[in-house]
Amino acid sequence: MAKKYDFLFKLLLIGDSGVGKTCLIIRFAEDNFNSTYISTIGIDFKVKTIDVDGKKVKLQVWDTAGQERFKTITTAYYRGAMGIILVYDITDDKSFENIQNWMKSIRENASAGVSQMLLGNKCDIEAKRKVTKETGEKLAKDHGIRFFETSAKSSINVDESFMALARDILHKSSKKPVSQSSCISQSHQRKHNNNNNNNNNNNNTNNNNNIIITTTIIIIIIIIIIIIIILYIIILLHNNTFIFRSLSSYSGVCCVSFK
Repeated sequence: MAKKYDFLFKLLLIGDSGVGKTCLIIRFAEDNFNSTYISTIGIDFKVKTIDVDGKKVKLQVWDTAGQERFKTITTAYYRGAMGIILVYDITDDKSFENIQNWMKSIRENASAGVSQMLLGNKCDIEAKRKVTKETGEKLAKDHGIRFFETSAKSSINVDESFMALARDILHKSSKKPVSQSSCISQSHQRKHNNNNNNNNNNNNTNNNNNIIITTTIIIIIIIIIIIIIILYIIILLHNNTFIFRSLSSYSGVCCVSFK
């Protein structure tokens, strides 16, 4: 079956717990908003195909847990990401301060030259703002990355930010040699196919192992039954011999008495 996209990009959202990463992804992928806060456990993802400069781009948008206890799990997903979105909450200055730590995590775990973007989320809650727009813009400018203020609740700049990052990745890939560029668009598909093949091989191996185990159990049961039958025959023969000897002795006694 022919694929329905030209490129497959993996995007990763990182940031402190509660800044609205999950809500941003749901707003982008499903155009929906859930006001009930449920902290992400580990990692999850949504998929959406968009049109970028005449190309069909399939985005895998990965949602990471912001808690420290999930750091080992989430950092494993940095390496394959082609775009990373750093998210903070404009009403929580601590989440903005921690962006520096998240940037350090990118430097330590992500591929060199990965496209990045900074989002100041919850810009609809202006009355509780603690981080100015200018402060966010300066941080982004200092690191040479794009910046948007967004609101998952009010759907402000959500589509625009994802579209901008996808366009940056697409343009960056188009400047590379064809072999490298096609690698970006197809590597994840090959990885997906390889995973499926590995799963099939594992299933076949498991089935073979199950057959071997079942056969072994049947053989053991048959051997046990044969041993029981042999023991039964031996006991039966032993008893018959004893009875025969007893009868012979009894007959001898009778003969002596008769004489």
